[in-house]
Amino acid sequence: MTEPQDGQPDATSVLLPGPWAHRDVSANGVRLHAAEAGDGPLVLLLHGFPQFWWTWRHQLTGLAAAGLRVVAPDLRGYGASDKPPRGYDLPTAAADAAAVIRALGETDAVVVGADWGGLVGWTMAALHPRSVRRLVVIGAAHPRRLRASVTDGRQRRALAYALHYQLPRLPERRLTRADDDPVADLMRRWAGPAWVQTADFAEAVDRYRAASRIPQAAYGAMEYYRWAGRSQLRPDGLRFARRMAAPVTAPTLQLHGALDPYVLPRTALGSDRYVAGAYEWRELPGAGHFPQEETPADVTAAIAGWATP
Repeated sequence: MTEPQDGQPDATSVLLPGPWAHRDVSANGVRLHAAEAGDGPLVLLLHGFPQFWWTWRHQLTGLAAAGLRVVAPDLRGYGASDKPPRGYDLPTAAADAAAVIRALGETDAVVVGADWGGLVGWTMAALHPRSVRRLVVIGAAHPRRLRASVTDGRQRRALAYALHYQLPRLPERRLTRADDDPVADLMRRWAGPAWVQTADFAEAVDRYRAASRIPQAAYGAMEYYRWAGRSQLRPDGLRFARRMAAPVTAPTLQLHGALDPYVLPRTALGSDRYVAGAYEWRELPGAGHFPQEETPADVTAAIAGWATP
């Protein structure tokens, strides 16, 4: 684990106690930390930015109670997982997650992803289809749909908030400054208004603010965004876009907050054109970009129903 510097939390700060176990998994050449609960068919929960495994705290307990084995890893660069200098692209993140499934002794899983985790889930379903038994995507459009959305003025303006993440070093410095609070600002912008008023929201901001200040965590988070932006016209990005044209054959459930101001519902709704298997869209009234935390009971019930049809 990385030692704390200048009052920064270290990686052990995310090993929060609860009705789950913490474990490390060797996958695709890196060590990924994960929280695990329950027994039964495997459900893999993939978080987004600015979160870590803890965003799934409600689903870890609820899905375990429904008779499922639930594993929520920290993506590379986040939380208590390794933070290497490279590998912050969607093909590598999808390979990481597919390797986690194999390392857990399974051949496939119900894959659930939110935000960046949703993009990883879409990528797994296209590039590692045998690893994805069923797919649940929360708050994330299919990567090709998101790529095409730049022609939509409203969606382009919604994504503009993340443009400064393309700068070198400066976004990391802001995320880790004690006299600034970009995590709270981002979450207030992207969350639904009801959740923002709760103690649960305040606790989440505190948790994600601290996790962003773990040494090298801000770098990893920003590198995902940098790859997404800079690869658009590079050979690796064009190759990825072509590969993502492969139809998703896993039965796919798409959950989306009706008030999501970051990935607009109309953008995400167009993702069905890339799904060849069974597909269902559900819009969650009153929820913003973080439905698994804003309306946890609804999301847990939807995942449980999709995982055990």
